[in-house]
Amino acid sequence: MCEASGLGPVDVHFVPSVTCRTGVIRTMSRDTLQVDSGVSDEVYQDRILPHVSRTFALTIPQLPAALRTPVTSAYLLCRIADTIEDEPVLSADATLVLLQRFVAVLYGKEDAVVLAKDLAPQLSQQTLPAERDLALNLARVVRVTARLEEPRRIAIQRCVEVMCSGMHQFQRTASLRGLPRSTDLDDYCYYVAGVVGQMLTELFCDYSVGIAQQRGALNELAVSFAQGLQMTNILKDVWEDRSRGACWLPQEVFTRHGIDLSQLSPGQRDARFDAAMSELVGVAHAHLRNALSFTLLIPGEEAGIRRFCLWAIGLAVLTLRKIEDTPGFTSGAQVKVSRTAVAMTRILTSFAVSNDWMLKRLFDRAANGLALAAPSAMRRPSRPALHTPAPAAEYSHSARHVPLEGSGRRSEGRSAH
Repeated sequence: MCEASGLGPVDVHFVPSVTCRTGVIRTMSRDTLQVDSGVSDEVYQDRILPHVSRTFALTIPQLPAALRTPVTSAYLLCRIADTIEDEPVLSADATLVLLQRFVAVLYGKEDAVVLAKDLAPQLSQQTLPAERDLALNLARVVRVTARLEEPRRIAIQRCVEVMCSGMHQFQRTASLRGLPRSTDLDDYCYYVAGVVGQMLTELFCDYSVGIAQQRGALNELAVSFAQGLQMTNILKDVWEDRSRGACWLPQEVFTRHGIDLSQLSPGQRDARFDAAMSELVGVAHAHLRNALSFTLLIPGEEAGIRRFCLWAIGLAVLTLRKIEDTPGFTSGAQVKVSRTAVAMTRILTSFAVSNDWMLKRLFDRAANGLALAAPSAMRRPSRPALHTPAPAAEYSHSARHVPLEGSGRRSEGRSAH
């Protein structure tokens, strides 16, 4: 969801020993894991979350209690899809079959335990222990999702279905040449993040009658909100993605500045490249302004949902500023938001959470001087709303035994893990 996709855009400094609402998880890093296998499915979700998501471990507890479980389930399901998609030893065809089976499991058309057993031997050592544990316990997350009320369950199922189909199309053709056009970037951001924004909108509307009254306006902004977060990740992690053989920047933009993306290498300063990056920072900034508008449509009394959104927006704006102020950066670590900035973002947005005027002023101050794209650069193609009734897709498993083939690790794409 925008850390793996959707609404968790930037890395935050994370304390290795984390206290959750279910207790203390004993771990020294995200590379080691000790989760009691005897706990309930819901407790398992809460305990695994900090090991696979820095950002969501901070933001989900801000949500009202009734939303924490469905949002946690949704994020973890998206993360499982990520783990399958990113597994380097799988061929593209084998990956597609596993993703299709995963979606079939969500719709109750295949057994989750069987899929987990089939998946286990196909995960290489490059998969982090926490991600492996989550994938092998996917039946737990599926059971929690199946117990949700129907509107929430359907929104999550359809989100994951669209994501699995769309992201795989892009990963199959990922290369250092980048995406051909800006519209391709829009489509990529939709499949890996925008659909999550739509899903969260459905969950928020189902939770609150007051929020549901703004459903139309929220749906108009949800995809743009998520694209602002995802573009921030893409710009921040451009060199990490390229090291994995992928680039999600649009060649169309760089062509205007005389840059061939296939020829890029870190450490080679070029004012033309910096200008193209600044242009994309401006587009991401414009999307984040839509993200603020989305958040202000949430009634002020829903402070938890607002904080969930505002912390992501604030950190994304600060990350864009770091990117623009650090031309020639060669790694995402060089433009990571500091501990102090993270803390101040949480404090200030929490203080102003119900005051629209103050939140606008805080945003304007954080974004002061940042490049901003003209409205004409904001391509917002119509996307089907997730609440529109549609039959679940039927999946054929005739290709289930596609042989594996060695390959270089595909880009993580949704790069805010």
